[in-house]
Amino acid sequence: MKNSLYVILVTCLFLGGCSVNKYVPAGQSLYVGSKVNVQPDSISKPNISGLSSQLEGLVKPPPNKTLFGFAWKVWFYYWIGEPKDEGGLRSWFRNKLGEAPRFATERVADINAANMVSFLDNEGYYRSSAEGKIVESKKKKRRTAIMEFDVYVMPRYVINEISYSVPDSSLFSRDLVKAKEKTLLKKGDPIRLDAVTTERTRIDQELKGKGYYFFNPDYLIAKVDSTIGRADSTLGAQQVNIYLEVKQGTAQTSLKQYFINDIYVNTGTEENNSTDTVTTTRRRLRRGIKVIDPGKLYKRRIFYDAIGFRHGNMYTNTMHDVSLSRLVNLQNFRFVKNRFDLVPRSDSALLDVYYDLAPMKKKSLQTTISASTKSNNLGGSQLDVTWRNRNTFKGAEMLTVNGFFGFDVQLGGNRSATNTDFRKIGNEYIRYGGRTDLSFPRFVIPFVRIRPEKSQALPKTVLSLNYEARVQRGLYTTTSIRGDWSYVWSKKSSVVHTLAPISINYVQTGGVNSENLDKIIFSPNTNPLDIDRLFKIIDARYFIAGSNYTISYRPVPRPFSKNQFALTGGLDYGGNLLSLLAKRPPPPDDTLPKQFLKVPVFQYVKVDGDIRYYRTLTPSIKWANRLLVGMIKPYGNAKTMPTPQFKQYFGGGSTGIRAFRARSLGPGGVEPDTASFNLLGYQQFADIRLEFNTEFRIKFTNIINGAIFMDAGNIWSFGDTARIAFDSRALISKDFLKQVAVGGGIGLRLDFSYLVFRLDLATPFRKPWYTQYRNPENPDGPYLSKNPWVFNEINFRDKAWRRENLVLNIAVGLPF
Repeated sequence: MKNSLYVILVTCLFLGGCSVNKYVPAGQSLYVGSKVNVQPDSISKPNISGLSSQLEGLVKPPPNKTLFGFAWKVWFYYWIGEPKDEGGLRSWFRNKLGEAPRFATERVADINAANMVSFLDNEGYYRSSAEGKIVESKKKKRRTAIMEFDVYVMPRYVINEISYSVPDSSLFSRDLVKAKEKTLLKKGDPIRLDAVTTERTRIDQELKGKGYYFFNPDYLIAKVDSTIGRADSTLGAQQVNIYLEVKQGTAQTSLKQYFINDIYVNTGTEENNSTDTVTTTRRRLRRGIKVIDPGKLYKRRIFYDAIGFRHGNMYTNTMHDVSLSRLVNLQNFRFVKNRFDLVPRSDSALLDVYYDLAPMKKKSLQTTISASTKSNNLGGSQLDVTWRNRNTFKGAEMLTVNGFFGFDVQLGGNRSATNTDFRKIGNEYIRYGGRTDLSFPRFVIPFVRIRPEKSQALPKTVLSLNYEARVQRGLYTTTSIRGDWSYVWSKKSSVVHTLAPISINYVQTGGVNSENLDKIIFSPNTNPLDIDRLFKIIDARYFIAGSNYTISYRPVPRPFSKNQFALTGGLDYGGNLLSLLAKRPPPPDDTLPKQFLKVPVFQYVKVDGDIRYYRTLTPSIKWANRLLVGMIKPYGNAKTMPTPQFKQYFGGGSTGIRAFRARSLGPGGVEPDTASFNLLGYQQFADIRLEFNTEFRIKFTNIINGAIFMDAGNIWSFGDTARIAFDSRALISKDFLKQVAVGGGIGLRLDFSYLVFRLDLATPFRKPWYTQYRNPENPDGPYLSKNPWVFNEINFRDKAWRRENLVLNIAVGLPF
């Protein structure tokens, strides 16, 4: 502490002895800030809420940075001096740690005032005014000044009527008038230049969707009549009529519909010695598409499916964009270049289409090493090696083979357990496995074909085979083998369907460490329920054969809309067919579930929902919300079987309820048990999930962002205590809302555009187990209860409280 005081004292003396004044030219002042005073018209009294901050953001250039009034970056810029070498070390320090001086001048103030008037005009505040002046610092020795602006704001004009003016009854005129049906300019909205510009762009896109290839939004002009209020006493004084029309002198070629003639695709492949190029380029056109592929690397079918244009079809910008998107999403070409040429004829309304493609390398190898720390006090690393083979069967198929190896070790928490016999057992993990995916850009199913001109994206068929082993060191190993046959398709870009009609999964637990297991079983400190749950995990074997379907709806928000939302829902069910083929075990085990190939068949239905809503409150503040609901219900053959963990839900973690460590919350009102965590790690799973998250995301700079958040929810189980190996507090009941956990905190996000690095610090606000917790003095007696809201327990000075209640989540990417 004493040394810190010395450093502060020396720093203050140093800054006090430094002065930038001697470097500032005579008669000049450093520009260190701005101030905007907004005054509404005294008669009409317009609403000026938020206008001051908007005008403040228009002021340019940015001021010199200061620290307690001292322009330290300018001082450093002068102090280090002019570098002799622009690429040298001195130049680097001068540009990175210093900044060139910016002087406050009347001319710059006048320019900014004029920009403010232009902004107000563009926002509909006609006849407003602004004046700028230089205000010197009262402390003359500082040689600094600010620019101060006095802005007088007149009432804002709003739209009364929008008219589309056309000179005749031609087809183009009819299409232009019809475009008014979806106009963005509404009666009563403020007249804004951005809105008019966006409306012109919207009309241009709609006309291009009807074949007007050469039309341009610059051909439209919007005339505003602001005198109607004076001409018509029945209207308000601040109203305008907008007249939208085509500029005079617009070429007739821009007002004509165009149709597709021929389509040419050049794959850019190298010519094969055995290839007859003349024959290749003169092949018969199919659907008006000519494919030039000298290397014979691609089946022509992929281009017939990806390109939606056909000979004789009308040009539309929608099919233009969709065709490009499909070719890019094939992931076989480095770039896709497209152009349209007018067929050379005096009265031609035909376009030839050209696609020039640059193929990617057929095979690639990628290695990724990642490190992570998790909110359940685990830290580790993972190595992934991925090999890709593009265009595997010359039909743009993608074969991906991935292998991985990772580990997690305990960084804290459980290592400090008082029971040293258990503190290392089961608290460290090793995981390894591999995955193979074969993806086809089409439906691989008999008698089903798509019409490329009717779908937004090409369907995809994916065959997957996945093997994974998870070793809980000192206890057991869980092995999973899974195979899936799935389809992904969408008719609209906002709706994506995923169907896996065949999904087979075999899960088995083995590699049990008998010595450690005996230590746990015969220890007097072990909870009998934990022993029961451990045996259920060790004895677990499942054969799951089912199907699942997921739909995702992400509508594109309208221009200027502050709202955005997304919906995702899924249905997963299985075991029905295998249940019919399975057999009951022979006596005396004939009361157990039926088995297929001597493995119990798990019969279940699972439903999930994810609703997200985002609202832009200001340019720098966004409100984000998410609601998660989920339920898995074993029935029939599996109604007495424990649900596999990989099918269950957990609470807490960096993307869930962040005030609780991952897999440590619940189920229901079950209280955290340190001995149980030491034994099994954080392994709290259940059959039902309800979770709500909300946060305000604040943008400080382009890189540094912050957040204030709150999370609520919990997990619960179906059935009885014998099936789930928890006591009755874990079961869903009519009073389940009393067992909702609540937490909140603050976050820091570093947005590097290509990734977002996130730190979230959270603490519990409501602990659900307080409604029913065991009496420490009489564990077998009746449950006790107290207020689950724990605001009165918050004590940042208490080290024990901080260790137990402050949870730091480190992650990459936003939580939702």
